[in-house]
Amino acid sequence: MPISERDETHLPKWTKWLDLSDRALAVLLLAPAALLLSLIIVYPVARLIYTSFFSLSLTSGLPAEFIGLENFALMIDDPVFWETLWNTVLITIITVPGALIVGMALALLANLPFATQWPVRLSLLIPWALPLSFAGLIFAWFFHSQYGVVNDVLVRLGFEGIIWFNSPNWAFAAICLTIIWKTSSFMALMILAGLQTIPRSLYEAADVDGAGRIRQFFEITLPLLKPSIVVALIFRTITALQTFDIPFMMTAGGPGTSTATLAMYIHQNTVSFLDLGYGSALAVVMFALSMAVTAVYLRIIRAKD
Repeated sequence: MPISERDETHLPKWTKWLDLSDRALAVLLLAPAALLLSLIIVYPVARLIYTSFFSLSLTSGLPAEFIGLENFALMIDDPVFWETLWNTVLITIITVPGALIVGMALALLANLPFATQWPVRLSLLIPWALPLSFAGLIFAWFFHSQYGVVNDVLVRLGFEGIIWFNSPNWAFAAICLTIIWKTSSFMALMILAGLQTIPRSLYEAADVDGAGRIRQFFEITLPLLKPSIVVALIFRTITALQTFDIPFMMTAGGPGTSTATLAMYIHQNTVSFLDLGYGSALAVVMFALSMAVTAVYLRIIRAKD
């Protein structure tokens, strides 16, 4: 009898439970991560959906009452909900492509063969590392009508200063410009990481074939960057749909509710009005919108694969 077989016959019976299949071992190793995700994601989302079916206002002093879909029905006749939803969608439509274009330009600049690249790459990290609320405060000062930097530059160039936060359109434009500045660095870092994976030999072969820089960009750089761009777009779109800090710090939703976002309306209902039922229903809508956008992106990725 071989030594290995003879040793196995003398092993205790309980050691057979240690001889797991690959599937059982994978389940065992993934169980802690699955449990953690359930605690920090699944349970809060389930609790949110559960609360959205109740009338739960802490200011009324009444116990929670099950009302089914009534909170969602209230949204149909709520003009503030539709305005904040439209503002959120419009911010997403404007800032996501804007951040992608600016981020692409910054990434290509940071990827150039400078003798010292660290100052350029450090400039990408600073906006990304800056807290959102702090960025909102800084740009609220930049766009101030009396002592703001932007109006000072406009006056020096011979233009008339703008009262940015008294006009819904100008206030919305100031918010979008701030968001693009803040988020373009994230897009640039994601795209720069993708640029680092493209083999240099492809560009050398293109140079030999006589392809110019523009043709190389559209036939080599852009196609190979698509995975990085899609991942960056997914994260940027989800965060755009959840925009809160920058418009809250710059305009607090004003004038009126012309620059308020859906996240700000959720905050107002849950924190200011203490209406947890309606606020939860609004949050469910935002969660569903985020999941729908993510599903569209993933479907595009699978279709291309």
